[in-house]
Amino acid sequence: MPATIRGHFLVAGPRLRDPNFFKSVVLVVEHNEEGAMGLVVNRPSAVSVVSALAGHFDLPCASGFVYQGGPVEQTALFILHNSQLLDPDETPIIPDLFIGSCADVFEQVVSQGAMDDSIHYRIYSGCSGWGGGQLEDELSRGDWLVVKADLEYVFSENPYEVWDALVEQVHKANRIIPDHPSNPEWN
Repeated sequence: MPATIRGHFLVAGPRLRDPNFFKSVVLVVEHNEEGAMGLVVNRPSAVSVVSALAGHFDLPCASGFVYQGGPVEQTALFILHNSQLLDPDETPIIPDLFIGSCADVFEQVVSQGAMDDSIHYRIYSGCSGWGGGQLEDELSRGDWLVVKADLEYVFSENPYEVWDALVEQVHKANRIIPDHPSNPEWN
């Protein structure tokens, strides 16, 4: 395993039963000896972006829902987006993916995203966090599968299918015995 798994997905192992992370996919946005932080990318909430940002910004019509980033700091908002021009000081998590948490970035990304179809973003309430060594212990127990992050899954049109797709991807990559066709005559 690399020294840092920043820019990777933590895919909840099938036996992980913690309700905060059951069938979740967490994008690791920070990982070092002091701990790790991530955002659950496959849990949209019922809260619209418009209502979450109302009273904070005078924004054009923003679509979509706020995602549940995790059980830590649930009142904090984070934004994942694909525009370095709007957040020039930020280091990408993976190519073309940035995280912002300041008001200026939110306003710029959401405003520009309403006018420019090439700007993609998701807003998260809360995050997932681990103290130093905690995530490494969970990884050694097999609680998580680690997969290199991909924009396709971060901004998936159907976030409810992301966990299944990544688990299948891990199984295919680690398959020892070939898959059996559903019809034995095709064997």
